[in-house]
This record gives sequence, structure tokens and C-alpha cells, in this order.
Amino acid sequence: MSYRYFIRLAYNGARYHGWQIQANAVTVQEIITKAVKLIWAEEFEMIGCGRTDTGVHAREFYAHFDLEEKKSQEELNELTRRLNRYFPEDILIYSIFPVPADLHSRFNAISRTYEYHIHTQKDPFFNHASWFVHQQLDIDLMNRGGEIIKEYGDFTSFSKANIKRKTNLCKVMKAEWKLSGHRLIFTITADRFLHDMVRAIVGTLLDLGQNKISTEDLRLIIESKNRCNAGESVPAKGLYLTRVEYPDFHDSIFIYMNNL
Repeated sequence: MSYRYFIRLAYNGARYHGWQIQANAVTVQEIITKAVKLIWAEEFEMIGCGRTDTGVHAREFYAHFDLEEKKSQEELNELTRRLNRYFPEDILIYSIFPVPADLHSRFNAISRTYEYHIHTQKDPFFNHASWFVHQQLDIDLMNRGGEIIKEYGDFTSFSKANIKRKTNLCKVMKAEWKLSGHRLIFTITADRFLHDMVRAIVGTLLDLGQNKISTEDLRLIIESKNRCNAGESVPAKGLYLTRVEYPDFHDSIFIYMNNL
């Protein structure tokens, strides 16, 4: 019998080649996996709720791993404290907790939310966490573009080409721009995302906001299912995974933990 545990964490992705372990590159998954194995001397595979590209950040990220030994919540809390003392300041573990053995951090997630951060005036404090766009932007027009995106389901035009996947269909529930001072944040929620999808959508909506394309052009871009027709992908440094949702997540965890 094995026992499953979830890790809730956050990281600044500037120094990392994304979440997933890669050859000859430092990733968040590699650092966390090695640290837990060092502390508990157990072999296991850690699986994340998704992949983030090089330089992309996560304010909320979940991963799970299985152990043959049952751990108490006190032991998990102590592991959390030890990991946070051990890790560099750009990785934070919020908590580690037991979950039902069939709860999968990736496949059971029902939605994910990303934000893309832009600053519209030169600001030395945002350079490493936001993208500076000096051009004049029509935010109302960009929000109209977000509403158009929600009408569609096939996002091939916004996905990196030559990557094998079962489907390019996604359900986008939210695609909205908000301006606060000289900071502009795009929030998008969907049941799943394709590789490079958010950054390509942002680049295309920025073209719309600069009147390089029209709303009708945006429809044609989506319907063409051709990545070459969409805008350029914006830099990774402005992209954040901010929320991952699971069905009845908190209720199921509460019931499970009280029955241990």
C-alpha cells in the first residue's frame, strides 16, 4: 500500500528552466525532489499539476508523490519547515498534506488561471517580473478580443507547432484585462492550456490593442488554426500561474484527513 501527499508551493521562475526535470538544466521539480529524497531517504516520483516554461513563475502550484510509509501531519509540517530553510529564496513550500490515493495533481485539476503582467511606464522595480510595453494600448478593444477568444474551443493558432498532443481543444472561461495605474494585468482561466498558448494570446491581443489587427482579423487568426498567423509570444518573465482548482478539493481533503 502507498500513501499520496500533495505539495502546495510557489516559485519565481527566473532562474529555472520551468517545472519539469530536464537534462543539463536546473528545474524546480528537480530541486524539490532531490531535497525530499535527501531528508527522508525514500525513492519516489513527483508529478506536478502542469508544466511551466523557462522563466515562468507560479504563485500557486501543486505536485504529488507517493510513499510506502504513512506520514503524520506533524512530520509533514516539519518537512515543510526544513525544506523552506533549505531552499533558495525563490522557492516557497506553503504546505504538504495527505490526500486520497486517486487524487492526481495534474489530471484531476479542473481549471488553471494565469496572469500576464505588463507595465506601461518605465519602472526599475518591475523589470524582472513584468514586461514593459511603451506603445499606446486600447484596453477596451483588447477586452473585446478576450470575449471573442472565449467563443472558440480550438486554440491551434496559439500553440507551439510540431508538438504531439491528443487535442488542441480548450474551454476558456475568463480572458480579461485590468489596468491599475501603469500596471496592466491579463487574467485567463481555462480547463487546460496548450504549450505557449497564454503568451501567444497575449501577443495577439497586444497587436489588437495597437490596431495592428481588427477583431475580425482575430477571428480569422483563430479559425485559421495556423500559429504563423497569430502574434509573437510575449516574454516569459511576465507570466504567472496563479490558481489551480480541483473538484470539491477542500471538502474532500477535510473529510479525508478527519477519517485518518
